[in-house]
Amino acid sequence: MQKILVACPIFPDVIERLKQYFEVDWNNGETLPPDVFRQRIADKDGALTAGERVDAAVLAAAPKLRAVANLAVGYNNFDMAAFNASNVVGTNTPDVLNETTADFGWALMMATARRIAESEHWLRAGHWRKWSYDGFLGGDIYGATLGVIGMGRIGQALARRARGFDMQVIYHNRSRVAPQIEAELNARYVSKEELLRRADHVVLVLPYTPESHHTIGAAELALMKPSATLTNIARGGIVDDAALADALRERRIAAAGLDVFEGEPAVNPALLTVPNVVLTPHIASASGATRRAMANLAADNLIAALGEGPNAGQPPTPINPGVLGKARS
Repeated sequence: MQKILVACPIFPDVIERLKQYFEVDWNNGETLPPDVFRQRIADKDGALTAGERVDAAVLAAAPKLRAVANLAVGYNNFDMAAFNASNVVGTNTPDVLNETTADFGWALMMATARRIAESEHWLRAGHWRKWSYDGFLGGDIYGATLGVIGMGRIGQALARRARGFDMQVIYHNRSRVAPQIEAELNARYVSKEELLRRADHVVLVLPYTPESHHTIGAAELALMKPSATLTNIARGGIVDDAALADALRERRIAAAGLDVFEGEPAVNPALLTVPNVVLTPHIASASGATRRAMANLAADNLIAALGEGPNAGQPPTPINPGVLGKARS
């Protein structure tokens, strides 16, 4: 029987599904340190990961490894050049979380614009004595301009929600989406610089790559309106968190909502000292139904990629389908 490593806590019934096909080594505790992860994966044929780094050194230490299923849409924890060189299949979990993540992005943007977390902390601290006409004045969503950076599946889901708020939608992407999609979303393609200057609310939904590192830094923040908000539901590293903390402290933008951070789970300490930021611990896809769908899709991918089950050899969502059927090198 083939051996797999499940490197992260996951629904027990998904583990039982995997046990129908594999000998399962399950880490149902804290995140494995890199050296322990390398030891645990060394004799495995496959692995299910949730952000653990899988690079050339890991692949070299695990000569039998043929497939790694990531429990996420993003896969910047995978060195895909090393995967391709070794003919190791990598998979991810797209689509099943689009609407849930867009819901959360909308909620985080609204909480940020309307200063919900900041006002709640103030209330809990016992400061509320009377109603005030200028208490915690925030920004409107209805009728405002939404700027989406990254018009993929989740970005498009966000833009669809803007219709109910009568928002103008502008977007920037590596390439323009099809004209029919622009028409459906009533969205207009602009340069990143124009988007940052014009948008009342900027939402980041782009994948993390070396090219997208610090897409939003000090120079970009300087282009934004003092009344604008920034929401990041994409990946840590897309925003220069230190530069953002400075801009928030100096009120050069109104507020920010962050679900992801550079070096997470660590959070830049400067972000913890400014009141005008809403911070959540990477939970944009965290509805019960969606996380279960992600877990089952990751399991489906691993089962099929390792030649088992009804779809043997054809995982549903491979990242590098060109290596399917090739021997591990």
